[in-house]
Amino acid sequence: MLPTAAPEAIPDLDRVLSSGSPTESLEFLANHFLSTGEYGLLFEARLMRKRLDLGLPLVQTESVDLAAYQNGVVEVAREVGGLFLATGNIERAWPYFRAIGEPRPIESAIDAIEADQASDGVISIAFQEGVHPRKGLELILAKNGMCRAITGFGMTAVQKDRAECIGMLARHIHAEILSRMAYAIKAREAAAPPATDSILERMAGRDWLFGEWDCYVDTSHLLSVVPYCVEITDPATLAIFHELCEYGKRLSAQFQSAGIPPFEDQFTAYGHYVEALRGNDVETHLDYFRQQVADSDPDIVGDAPGRTLTKLYLSLNRPGDALQTVLDHVFEDAPYGMPVPTAIQLCHAARDFARMKELALERGDLLSYAAASLSLRPSVALSDPSLSSN
Repeated sequence: MLPTAAPEAIPDLDRVLSSGSPTESLEFLANHFLSTGEYGLLFEARLMRKRLDLGLPLVQTESVDLAAYQNGVVEVAREVGGLFLATGNIERAWPYFRAIGEPRPIESAIDAIEADQASDGVISIAFQEGVHPRKGLELILAKNGMCRAITGFGMTAVQKDRAECIGMLARHIHAEILSRMAYAIKAREAAAPPATDSILERMAGRDWLFGEWDCYVDTSHLLSVVPYCVEITDPATLAIFHELCEYGKRLSAQFQSAGIPPFEDQFTAYGHYVEALRGNDVETHLDYFRQQVADSDPDIVGDAPGRTLTKLYLSLNRPGDALQTVLDHVFEDAPYGMPVPTAIQLCHAARDFARMKELALERGDLLSYAAASLSLRPSVALSDPSLSSN
């Protein structure tokens, strides 16, 4: 139930109602609510004025589809949302901007706040509702720590700023390892190690860092974040993941955990994937996953190794190799697993229209058969389909 105007405003309102026009009466109410900061009621007063101007009932009892009225709703929502933002009340402002599909003012407001200013409601708007996921994750890390951040990221279908969020988690873990290693080195060597941003440099020549029970970050956090490396293309972030994998490989068996093929040996496998993405000795790292495919039993592990190799080929811009892998090692009609393009899509991406025509004929796919036949004509140029496998 909406709050009512303060009783002391009633006499003044009565005077306007008795001597002024309906427009003046509603303008009086709007000015009253504006001066008292009752912006929710200001919203209602503005819309009542709009209904008056359009000859609509003053009390709205059903939906109004009139374009002029809907445009008025947008204008008033924008005004009232802005008033709430001007007072720093992001939570009250958001419903108005959300209703009109304009999240940018809220995003800008959230971007400007510090962790000690951020309520749980603001963090939820930023992260769970997807207004500013990167800032939301930053605030979660600052206020609640890594465990909550990883859990939140895993449970929320973050798309906007996803790669930046993954990079933030990876850098946070990387920094924690560097810091804790420095403490261990200082205790052992009686001197702080040289400043560095590299875990590899800090580990060099210090095998003693990795005893049976030695680790420098919660391994469950590490194993939760490292698998996201397959989504990354940014070289700097891939370099961070490379160091995390190298660190993970040095941990004792106490801190190793078997994954799902082809990532059963997790730090080794993800290390190969990252290095392939980085363009370092690519064929050697591809061979690791080719061997995983060759050694796996589809009846036991399914087609996950084939799907992984396909995605890696696509990331390396090798659609022809991805096509052959899909044909040989992927169950195209399986309703599970890492999404990869179909063989028909890959034929198109590889510009192998003859193969596409053959496959379409085998499968009774008339549309693809026609597309392939037309694409084989020199005068027909068809653009590549999107091959996003995220």
